[in-house]
Amino acid sequence: MRSIWNGSISFGLVSIPVKLYSGSESHKLDLDMLDKKDNARIRYKRVNEETGKEVKWENIVKGFKKEDAYVVLEKEDFDKANMKKSKTIDIEEFIAEEEVADVLFKKPYFVEPQKDAGKSYNLLRKALKKTGKLGVATFVMRQKEHLSLIGVYKNILVLHVIRFADEIRNPSDLKVPKTKVAKKEVDMAISLIEQYTTDFSFKKFKDHYNDQLMAIINSKASGKKAKVDSYKENEPTGAEDLMAKLKASLNKKKEKAS
Repeated sequence: MRSIWNGSISFGLVSIPVKLYSGSESHKLDLDMLDKKDNARIRYKRVNEETGKEVKWENIVKGFKKEDAYVVLEKEDFDKANMKKSKTIDIEEFIAEEEVADVLFKKPYFVEPQKDAGKSYNLLRKALKKTGKLGVATFVMRQKEHLSLIGVYKNILVLHVIRFADEIRNPSDLKVPKTKVAKKEVDMAISLIEQYTTDFSFKKFKDHYNDQLMAIINSKASGKKAKVDSYKENEPTGAEDLMAKLKASLNKKKEKAS
């Protein structure tokens, strides 16, 4: 398997370098669009709307329209918008699993009843809510069969598209070394998790990336150099430093709380 992201996961002062791999794959048929008159394949071209000429991929850039002109963004502009989050999966807190609604981590579709279906809709909704059960169903959408779960979210029916078993890749190809972890290290990591455990709140989390990218666009439009937060890449935590980092993380959290 090929990794799709390289960086690190951090909690407290512990930094763990990681690679991310896609955990699923699609089995949707690769269908081409054809002209029904002669079955000739339909192709899309990237055309300059001023000249009418086709543009090669290497000559295409991304831009944000500001007033009557475009601000062209380079690759480094996207990286600058939030350098840390481009390289780090930063665990900010821990919460109990049951506090997170299913709608957050599966592909959801809200379900609305059609005309005259209100009673049967409410019957299913109330029955599922009272029993705490989920309905397992399959259906076809966009030329692909989907496996799904039907449940209740905020007093409406919601359908979550989930994966078939054969769409989940086998993670056995990943190389995870069998290193020994001492009990006292595990106990200290658990203490750190407990210290960072809190009640979940949507309002605490905001998308800062777009705000920072917009600030870069505004700076470029005015001819100024964008101010970006400095970022020092995390040093991987070695086995010999693990205990010290855990202790320092616990102390840092205690200092913030006091």
